[in-house]
Amino acid sequence: MRDDGGYHVSIPADPCHVDAAQEGASMAAVMSLPGAQELFLAADVGGTHARIGLIRSQPAHGVPTMLAYRVYKCADFAGFDAIVRTFCEAFAVKPQRLVLACAGFLHEGAVVNNNLRWPVAPAELEKTLALSRVEVLNDFQALAYGTAYLNPDSVTSLHDPRRATSDEGPVVVVGPGTGLGVAVRLPGNPPNVLATEAGHIQLAARVGREQAVLGELTQADTHIPYDYVLSGPGLLRLYQAVCRLDNVHAELHEPSAVTAAACTGANTQAVETLQLFCGWLGSFAGDLAMLYGATGGIYVAGGFLSRMTDFMARSSFVSRFLDKGVMRPFQQTVPVHVVDHAQLGVIGAASWLMDHARQGAQDVRS
Repeated sequence: MRDDGGYHVSIPADPCHVDAAQEGASMAAVMSLPGAQELFLAADVGGTHARIGLIRSQPAHGVPTMLAYRVYKCADFAGFDAIVRTFCEAFAVKPQRLVLACAGFLHEGAVVNNNLRWPVAPAELEKTLALSRVEVLNDFQALAYGTAYLNPDSVTSLHDPRRATSDEGPVVVVGPGTGLGVAVRLPGNPPNVLATEAGHIQLAARVGREQAVLGELTQADTHIPYDYVLSGPGLLRLYQAVCRLDNVHAELHEPSAVTAAACTGANTQAVETLQLFCGWLGSFAGDLAMLYGATGGIYVAGGFLSRMTDFMARSSFVSRFLDKGVMRPFQQTVPVHVVDHAQLGVIGAASWLMDHARQGAQDVRS
């Protein structure tokens, strides 16, 4: 078992740059090996990207082995089934099972999420892709499962109480992306992971500038949840609100542009926007730590956060995380880490499927 990319799992040395002919040949060899029937697909689908891995389950070790991995832009495909076909054709494989981590929740057989570009329905995927089984779990559930495979050296610590993270305590994963996801991993064998909709909790503002910004945002809607500002689209809304309050033209039109301008100090409103963003994120993470008793730690995950980690470390994130009145002593014991989720959702989804398969086998034997 190798330790690549910060994960205690086996993954391909260079999963994104492999010659197509080599892919087909290597996968053909893999499919001829004993245990090839244990191969399955694990995917993490968001509003912007779909990440897919070819996984071999290793029940004896309880560790997923990633044989191949790809990232696709959702906008380039008419549906998720087309992405799966592209992946399977590239590696010349025909797995029978798929586990899909996806933002939102299942309702009447389909995933409900306004940020997805196309419908995702497990039964339809089984039919169109000729799969024996498609399982769906919340994307942040998958991330929470994946934290069990993180190498501690691969994370950036924003608050480190200089003690080992408790394996016995709850772990909270929170992350701004297209929306704001939150999940909780409770200790156990297998662990129990709770998907939440905590991102829809009402945003709380402090007096002064935060209240002024919230007032500007409230003109568009009476209910302003945390994910309205703590997300990629939310960062842009926040920047535009700051510009309106300052009576200046909003010259930046993408969240990435706001982040870049703030990190370099090139735009005053962008700097304040990111300061507000980090402060609110720290306060929200602190509330989650208290709510779930997160002695196992808080993991802040999200694609664009990796570009602003240094800014976060200098911001009010930690002070707002700790500033919880009489609960401050507890907050000081909770480690807070930033992790680039990349393959983490795929690994977590695979782990979830393997855990449930083992649990099912145990139930049958008993």
